[in-house]
Amino acid sequence: MGEISRRLHRKLTKLVPPGDITRPPMGWRPQTPAPDIPKMIAKGYDPVHAAYIFVHHITSVFSENVSRLPEMRTYAQEVGSAEEEYMPSGPPMSPLTTSFFSCWAFLDHRIGKTTDTLAGCLIEANDSICMNPDQLEALRRMSQSRMGIYEHKGMEDNHVRLRELVTDRESVCHVASGYRGKAGELWYVRLLPPLVPKFATYHVAFTTPYVLLGSTKKDWIDFLRRNMVGIKASSEAEALHWLLKFGPRMNYWNEFVLLAYHHQANAIYLSGIPDLKSTLPHA
Repeated sequence: MGEISRRLHRKLTKLVPPGDITRPPMGWRPQTPAPDIPKMIAKGYDPVHAAYIFVHHITSVFSENVSRLPEMRTYAQEVGSAEEEYMPSGPPMSPLTTSFFSCWAFLDHRIGKTTDTLAGCLIEANDSICMNPDQLEALRRMSQSRMGIYEHKGMEDNHVRLRELVTDRESVCHVASGYRGKAGELWYVRLLPPLVPKFATYHVAFTTPYVLLGSTKKDWIDFLRRNMVGIKASSEAEALHWLLKFGPRMNYWNEFVLLAYHHQANAIYLSGIPDLKSTLPHA
């Protein structure tokens, strides 16, 4: 638990005693109703995707409410500034999707000079928030996730098979946006792992895939390896995780999507390599 998590936990413990699930914390703003998972499934949503959407909603409610507390002032300022810069109300509309930006804000953004994330704060405060064990486990898995760069390896029934660059890990994925793509494409996307492997072994591509154009698989592997140099990690996989989750600086990946935007059709297309500015259309 980091310093911000500790301070926020102390505040929430005062607002609502640990284990008291009869009322929300004092001053908690009423929110729109939580997603109804059975109704979502009846409408055609994948069950694992629906469960993750529900937990994402819990995290969004938590973010909106704790952002007003002094303990989270830095978080509110940093995420608010990023939203103004990278997701203006338009026109033109930002190529950063809501799912991409919110996952960055909730799961990846490290607050101030700490290692705390919003999701980490929620996990530590769960004795006051009282998510059930399944919801808490889903949030843990979301918190550990990151964006990745994958090669499309074709279809497996209704799922897409993706192979991650550098690690060569393969995942069979439900693509929530409905985009299927084609073999050989490079995708920049966030995969969430199976929740109950006994019943569903596939991952969920939670964000709309960004399809990478104008660069080869080798170009991206070279980029990843040269930017992994100097990252203190116990393994290559850990260094890759750090680079893709946190980037060299706070808004590195937000800026890449904004500068690399090429066009949008049935997917969102990006062009260029992040550290080669001359390759980025809007640099």
